[in-house]
Amino acid sequence: MNMTEIMSQPEKQSMEKSAPVQHKVRIRAIVQLAYPIVIAQLGSIFQGWADTIMVGQYGTPELSAASFVNNVFNLCIYFLLGISYATTPIVAGHFGQGRFAKTLQTLRESNWVNLLASLLVVLLLLLLYLNVHHLGQPQELLPLIRPYFIVLLISLPFMSLFNSMKQFSDALGDTLTPMWVMIGSNILNLILNYFLIFTLDLGLLGAGMATLIARASTPVAMWVALRRGRLLATPQFRQVPPSSTSCTRDGMLNLFRLGLPISIQLCLEASSFNVAAIFMGWIGVTALAAHQVMATVSTLAFMVYYGIGAAAAIRIAYYRGRHDWQEVRLTARTAFFLSLFSGIVIVSAICFAGHPLVSIFTTSPDVAFLFIAMLPAFACYQLGDCLQVIYANALRAIKSVRAMMLYAFIAYALVSIPLSYLFAFPLHMGAVGIWWAFPFGLTTAGLCYCIHFLYQCNKWAKREG
Repeated sequence: MNMTEIMSQPEKQSMEKSAPVQHKVRIRAIVQLAYPIVIAQLGSIFQGWADTIMVGQYGTPELSAASFVNNVFNLCIYFLLGISYATTPIVAGHFGQGRFAKTLQTLRESNWVNLLASLLVVLLLLLLYLNVHHLGQPQELLPLIRPYFIVLLISLPFMSLFNSMKQFSDALGDTLTPMWVMIGSNILNLILNYFLIFTLDLGLLGAGMATLIARASTPVAMWVALRRGRLLATPQFRQVPPSSTSCTRDGMLNLFRLGLPISIQLCLEASSFNVAAIFMGWIGVTALAAHQVMATVSTLAFMVYYGIGAAAAIRIAYYRGRHDWQEVRLTARTAFFLSLFSGIVIVSAICFAGHPLVSIFTTSPDVAFLFIAMLPAFACYQLGDCLQVIYANALRAIKSVRAMMLYAFIAYALVSIPLSYLFAFPLHMGAVGIWWAFPFGLTTAGLCYCIHFLYQCNKWAKREG
């Protein structure tokens, strides 16, 4: 189902149906957009688990080297993802206004912006690579780290191009195509992992090569799907003359100006969990292992929130383009309650199955005990996580992102990280105390985003109404 089909339903229904039915239609439209995004994201998580297990089976030094390199790359990946997020509100806004030439032009501009941003990141990481021997890693790991680092470095531009085209497709309501591309890439990565790691005995380098090939396939598959699929084959896009879709400097700068604050906000959020891992390491191996298991499990709930938030952002950007601020507010509110309900179900299942779940990851009774002790904090931060995910996406959709950097800095740098330290060490709460800081940080961010979103909606509604 494309954007026109999804977005026209509430408008048609509103002319002849009652308010409760409108609400059901709004929920159904969000779910139709969200479930492919959720499936694709969960597929990536399970692929990461599979990579870790396969590399770990090959050897412990390879697993340690992979952990170091992947942690270095994580913040860069978040940064590039934030740049790509700018595509969705701009494309959906143009499409909502029926400006099909500008829609296609934004795709070209987005591809260039994301490619150039990835090349900049590659250059910065290359400088880090040249000084990797100064980063305090064991000398015996450097021969494993260096080739794996270079192979992942080469894969970043391909990943960025796919992100650009994925956000474009999502913005037009086609979330299924990126889902199938991601699933195909994950399957290809698994097959190549087994062949390159074990059959050819390439170890960690084989895992990196599998990742590179899988990532390189995604923009190619996505481009073919866009050009040959039904999305751009519609009369509205076929009638657009190619000369009217050329890239402009202003358009590219607009994408970068919108994407950069999103990138900073995502990196600040990720840094609170990265610093928490450092604090866990100060406490001990058991605390670090329990933190890793809990962080992995908690990602399941987050990805559901992310899928609902991304779906809501697509609809909000569309209605913003049509200056329908009432529907903008209602869509955000519906998405929040939908994600909160989903979170209650998921977290209840995780808490109920705590002991069997942790046994999948570890046989250590100490790690399992600490994991169970962290569950109340995990359950408590779901309200804040729902708030911050949904309303961060809503703010991106209405292109109000600069204030998010300040709110993220306050929530994570001034609230979450200091409280993690305070609870863990001066108050002697240990590893559990680090997790009790997350409800405060995430809820602070969520409330700030929500209040700012409602303020912006009211301001624009008065200005345009």
